[in-house]
Amino acid sequence: MAPWRKTDKERHGVAIYNFQGSGTPQLSLQIGDVVRIQETCGDWYRGYLVKHKMLQGIFPKSFIYIKDVTVERKRNIENIIPAEIPLAQEVTTTLWEWGSIWKQLYVASKKERFLQVQSMMYDLMEWRSQLLSGTLPKDELKELKQKVTSKIDYGNKILELDLIVRDEDGNILDPDNTSVISLFHAHEEATDKITERIKEEMSKDQPDYGMYSRISSSPTHSLYVFVRNFVCRIGEDAELFMSLYDPNKQMVISENYLVRWGSRGFPKEIEMLNNLKVVFTDLGNKDLNRDKIYLICQIVRVGKMDLKDTNTKKCTQGLRRPFGVAVMDITDIIKGKAESDEEKQHFIPFHPVTAENDFLHSLLGKVTASKGDSGGQGDVRNDIYITLLQGDFDKYNKTTQRNVEVIMCVCAEDGKTLPVAVPIEDMQRIHLRFMFRHRSSLESKDKGEKNFAMSYVKLMKEDGTTLHDGCHDLVVLKGDSKKMEDASSYLTLPSYRHHVENKGATLSRSSSSVGGLSVSSRDVFSISTLVCSTKLTQNVGLLGLLKWRMKPQLLQENLEKLKIVDGEEVVKFLQDTLDALFNIMMEHSQSNEYDILVFDALIYIIGLIADRKFQHFNTVLEAYIQQHFSATLAYKKLMTVLKTYLDTSSRGEQCEPILRTLKALEYVFKFIVRSRTLFSQLYEGKEQMEFEESMRRLFESINNLMKSQYKTTILLQVAALKYIPSVLHDVETVFDAKLLSQLLYEFYTCIPPVKLQKQKVQSMNEIVQSNLFKKQECRDILLPVITKELKELLEQKDDMQHQVQEKKYCVELLNSILEVLSCQDAAFTYHHIQEIMVQLLRTVNRTVITMGRDHILIVSQRAKTLEEKDFVLLSWRFLPIGPEHGK
Repeated sequence: MAPWRKTDKERHGVAIYNFQGSGTPQLSLQIGDVVRIQETCGDWYRGYLVKHKMLQGIFPKSFIYIKDVTVERKRNIENIIPAEIPLAQEVTTTLWEWGSIWKQLYVASKKERFLQVQSMMYDLMEWRSQLLSGTLPKDELKELKQKVTSKIDYGNKILELDLIVRDEDGNILDPDNTSVISLFHAHEEATDKITERIKEEMSKDQPDYGMYSRISSSPTHSLYVFVRNFVCRIGEDAELFMSLYDPNKQMVISENYLVRWGSRGFPKEIEMLNNLKVVFTDLGNKDLNRDKIYLICQIVRVGKMDLKDTNTKKCTQGLRRPFGVAVMDITDIIKGKAESDEEKQHFIPFHPVTAENDFLHSLLGKVTASKGDSGGQGDVRNDIYITLLQGDFDKYNKTTQRNVEVIMCVCAEDGKTLPVAVPIEDMQRIHLRFMFRHRSSLESKDKGEKNFAMSYVKLMKEDGTTLHDGCHDLVVLKGDSKKMEDASSYLTLPSYRHHVENKGATLSRSSSSVGGLSVSSRDVFSISTLVCSTKLTQNVGLLGLLKWRMKPQLLQENLEKLKIVDGEEVVKFLQDTLDALFNIMMEHSQSNEYDILVFDALIYIIGLIADRKFQHFNTVLEAYIQQHFSATLAYKKLMTVLKTYLDTSSRGEQCEPILRTLKALEYVFKFIVRSRTLFSQLYEGKEQMEFEESMRRLFESINNLMKSQYKTTILLQVAALKYIPSVLHDVETVFDAKLLSQLLYEFYTCIPPVKLQKQKVQSMNEIVQSNLFKKQECRDILLPVITKELKELLEQKDDMQHQVQEKKYCVELLNSILEVLSCQDAAFTYHHIQEIMVQLLRTVNRTVITMGRDHILIVSQRAKTLEEKDFVLLSWRFLPIGPEHGK
C-alpha cells in the first residue's frame, strides 16, 4: 500500500455525498460538511471536520469537492483562507446557521416561518452561485451584493440572530480597525434599514405608501419597459409607436419608441428579438402628480391600401395605414403604489380601428375615455418630432371621399429637398413641405394622380427661435402641381390658418395670383411638433444671450432677461449659456461694465441647478467646469464682484443678490479655482502671490461680514456658516492649507461668543469632516477654537428643549473629531488628544452626570455613553506616552 503523504493544493473541501464510515479510522460525512484535508493516499484523504476538529479520520476522495484556498503561514501556524470572495463565504456560513434553525422550525411545526426561511435560503443559494460565477458586470455585481447583504441582515433579524454591521460596500466591519463611533453609527444604520425592510415585508399586501413617499421625494424618475411580444395577425409589416399619454389632457407626454415588426411575427431587425427595451427618462414630479398616466402603443401597418385585397401584383404597396391602439393604465406603477417587477408580464388588449379612415388619435381618445421625454443630461441633441394629426379635404369634383396620401419632405429656401439629418447651421433656412395626393388601391390608377394641394411650415421663426411645441393648424394651398414644388411660389404665402383669419378675406382673394397658388378655406390640415434640442431654443431672451455678438447693443438687456427665462430651457442649454457668459466676461476683460451682470447670471444658473428639480444636472455642471471651462482670467473678476457684495453687506447696505451668492458659494469657488489653475498652467505659476493676497482679502471680507452687528446681516451670517465649509476642498488645491486654516480660525473667532452657537457647531462639524482637518498642522490651528466652542456650549444652562438640540450637535461634532483622530497615527495626535482631555473631559463628565440615565441622548441614542467610553479609552492610550510625563 502506498504511503500517506501531506497534501499541497488539496487542503479544503466540501462533502457532496453522505458517507457512512464503518468505524475507526473512517470518518462519517453528511452532504455539506466542510473538511480540512491533511494527507492523501490513493483514493482516500485523511483530515477532520471544520466544525468538530476532534472528529478525525479517512474518507473517500470521490465524495469531496475541493475548494481553492490560500495558505498563510505565521511562525509554525498555518492559516487556511478560502479563495472565494468574502461575501460568498458569509453566505455559506449563513446557510449553515440558518439550516440548523430551519430543521428546528420543521420539528416544531412552525410551517409559516419554516417556508419563509426555506425561501430565503433558496434565494441565497442562487445568488451565491451568481457571485461565484465571475461573469456578472460590475454594476450587476454591486446590485447583487446589496441584495445578498440585505437578505442576510433581514433573515438574521427575524431569526433573532446577531446583527452584522457593514460598510457602504456591504463588507463586514472589522472591530479592531474601526472606531467605536463608526461601529455605533453602522449599527444604527443597519437597524433602521432592517426595520424598514420588515415594514415593507409586512405591508406587501397593502399599498406601498412608503415607496410612494420615496418616489415623491425624488426630483426625477424613469420608467423601464421591456416589450416581450406583439401578437396580432396582420399579414403585413407594422410599426409600433410606444409612448406615455395623459388621458385627461389627451396628449402624449414623452417621445415615441419605435418598433418595426415584421409580417412573420417577429421584429424586422432579428437581433432585437427579446431585446426590445426602452427607458422613458427625466419624468418630473409634474408627471407623477398627473391624475392618470397610460402607456400607449399606436400600430400602423405598412402595405396595401385595403388589407382585404388579394391581388398583390396590381395593388399599391408600401402605404402606411392606421391599424389600432393598445392602452395600459400605469398610474399606480409610476406612483409606486403597485409592484413593478421586470419578470412580471402585462398583457395589453388591442383595439383595432373600425374603419381605415379613422384617425389613431381619435381611437385613442375613445379607448382612454372608456377606461374610466427625454434625454440624458449632458447629451447633445437636435431633434424635431413631427406628428400628422388630421386632415379634412373637400371632395371637389370627386363623387365620394378619396384616400389621401401625405408626403412630407425637408426643403431649403430654394425648394431643394434635403436629407432628414439637417446640420444645425442650416436650420434657419429650412421648412417642411407637405404634399397631398389621392391614392387608389390599384397601381394603374395611381400613376396618373398629381398633387392636388400642399402645406408648409418653417422650422425657425423670423426672430431666430424654433417652432413652438404643440399643435399647428396649417394653411392648405391649391393650384398648379408644378408650382407646389417651386419654393418661391409659396414661401411668400402664409403657412398658419390663424394668419389668414386675422388678415381676413383680402388675402385669400389676392393670393390666387401669387405664384399660381391660392389659399383653400374649406380644407383643414393639422400637425403637432416637439423639439428636443440642446442647440435650438424657443425662447427669444435666451437666444439673444446665446447670439449676443449679433446685437451687442442689447447685451445688457439680454443678461437681465436671463433671470426670467424658464429654468427647463436654461438647463437644456447649460453649456452654451455658460460659454456665452464667460466669453462676454473675457472679451470685456479690460472693462468691468458687464462683470456684475454676468456674475448675477452665473449665480442664477447655479441656483437653478441647486433646485431639486434640476439637481441631476450637477454632474453636467461639474463636467463643464473640469472639461469645457477655459476662462483663465475669470477668477479675478469673480473674486472682485464677490468681495464687493460682501463689503457692501458688511456695512449694512442693501445688496439683493448676496444671499443667493452665499448659497452658490461652492460653485463660485469651483469656477475661481479652475480658472486660477488654468491660468497657472498657462503662465507657469505666474501671479501666485497676488492670487493668495486676493484670496486672503476675500476671506477678510467674509470675516467682516461675520463681525457685523447690523440686523440685516444675521441671515447672511447663518448662510456663510453653512456654505463656507463647502469651498475648502477646492480652495485647498490652490492655496496654502496652513494659511487657509488660519483664515478659518479667524472666521470663527470673529463671531461674538454667544452668537449663532448652534450654527457654529454645525459648521465646525463640516470642517472636521474635510480633508483639511486630517492634516496635523491644520488641526494644530483649528482644534483649540473648536474645543473652546464645545466647552462653552456644553456648560450653558438654557431651557430643556434648547439644550437637547444643542447637545445633540455637540455629540455629533465630538463624534467627528474622535473619528478623525482614531484613523491617524498616534504620534501625530498626542497633543490633540491632550487638548481634548484638558478642555472637555471634565465638562463631558459633568454633562453626562447632570443629564441622568433617562435622558433622551443617553437612552434613545446612547451616543453620549459611547463618547465617554471613547474618552476613557483614548486617555489611557495616549496620556502616559509623552516623555515630559516621566513615563
